[in-house]
Amino acid sequence: MKYLLSADEASEKQMDWGSLTWFTSAAQSNSDSLTTGLCILKAREGNPRHYHPNCDEVLHVLEGTIMHSFGDDEFPMGPGDTINIPREVVHNARNTGQTEARLFICFSSSDRQTIEV
Repeated sequence: MKYLLSADEASEKQMDWGSLTWFTSAAQSNSDSLTTGLCILKAREGNPRHYHPNCDEVLHVLEGTIMHSFGDDEFPMGPGDTINIPREVVHNARNTGQTEARLFICFSSSDRQTIEV
């Protein structure tokens, strides 16, 4: 197993609403127990509502302000705020600011599964 991932080896995926960059996962060949990454939400954009059937997620706001849905509830979040999302809870993040929001994300599986609803 690979233990060090250089910056140029991170896997980035561009989306209409922003991007996902993966640092650790089974696909990156550097973890057999979790997935970590950076989610960037463009100003006033959000990712689709979804859930993870095989893992919990922890999301930590690094920069920006978001509204995070959690089932039927919503929580405003800003820098330093963290939310723990159990598996199968439908959720998403929506950037409520005028600049991009940067979110550190971590999942309790190295092969994170996502189902959009």
